[in-house]
Amino acid sequence: MLIIGCDFHSRFQQIAMLDSGSGEFEERRLDHTNEEVRAFYANLPEPALVGIETTSYTLWFAELMSELGHELAVGDAAKIRASEPRKQKYDARDAQHIMELLAEGKFPRIWLPNAEDRDVRVLLHHRQSLVEMRTRAKNGLQALALSHNLCQGRKLWTAAGQQAFTSLKLREAAGRRRHDLLELLTQLNGWIRALDERLKEEAGKRPEVERLQTHPGVGLLTALATVVVLGPVSRFPNGRKVASYVGLIPSEHSSGGRQRFGRLTKQGNRLLRYLLVEAAQSACRYEPELKQDYKRTAFRHGWAKARVAVARKLAIRLYIMLRDEIDYAEFVRRGSSAGMPGVALV
Repeated sequence: MLIIGCDFHSRFQQIAMLDSGSGEFEERRLDHTNEEVRAFYANLPEPALVGIETTSYTLWFAELMSELGHELAVGDAAKIRASEPRKQKYDARDAQHIMELLAEGKFPRIWLPNAEDRDVRVLLHHRQSLVEMRTRAKNGLQALALSHNLCQGRKLWTAAGQQAFTSLKLREAAGRRRHDLLELLTQLNGWIRALDERLKEEAGKRPEVERLQTHPGVGLLTALATVVVLGPVSRFPNGRKVASYVGLIPSEHSSGGRQRFGRLTKQGNRLLRYLLVEAAQSACRYEPELKQDYKRTAFRHGWAKARVAVARKLAIRLYIMLRDEIDYAEFVRRGSSAGMPGVALV
């Protein structure tokens, strides 16, 4: 069997290849700017096990490996580096280290989503980018209106507010800015509506998304992102692991019997973490237990930390609903039967 450790870069890759049958070893550098990579992997005499670290811009390489029949293993970059005590770090050494971990069965492989879930992730990220662009455009229009003594606030986006805004007499530069931003806002709204319809189609293919939406405050985007980001929930032993996976736990530096907690680790999917925090603001308005937790935490630590705490509990709740294949009504019933609502969050 061919085992290949690959130190992957944006423009090239350094590989270390071992034939486990004959013991032959080879090192090479492959350039990404031509067909050298495809030619090398296509001419291998047998399917190979190829290992790389988690990094960006590898989608084309993953698709190439699938097309050519090779197995691609993606490993946790931090764990791979931590397993090497030597102070020497260079491309050839990194590739050889990955190859050795694969050969010894110690490669810290991570879970990867399938192609369909990966496409949904792209759509979710694209929609979020458009929403951020729309927010910047709206802020620019608000600033333009305020600078000409039109203080409408949210009413600026109503029909009356838009009429008042467009009727303002502006100089050429400001008028050009108003025209371009309004045109951009119209275009962005159309794109976002089209993406919403596309995401509704994807949500309809997944019955678990509908179950998650039964929880107060959880909309289609949050439910869909939770499903495609977490993947098979059987890989998480409990809710605490889910909170850690999303990055909704504090960093910790404890030693000698003293505990020191810091800010959130934020080691996880940024979009899902953002959607959970946004959903938590709605959930704590309508869900009695989360509302109580929010008020108690906000009184002690402030509203910002309270919102994140509710988001963590919400993530665990959604995990339980996915794991047990239940809706919100059944989730509440189980907690009430136990007489201890907090038990449901374990």
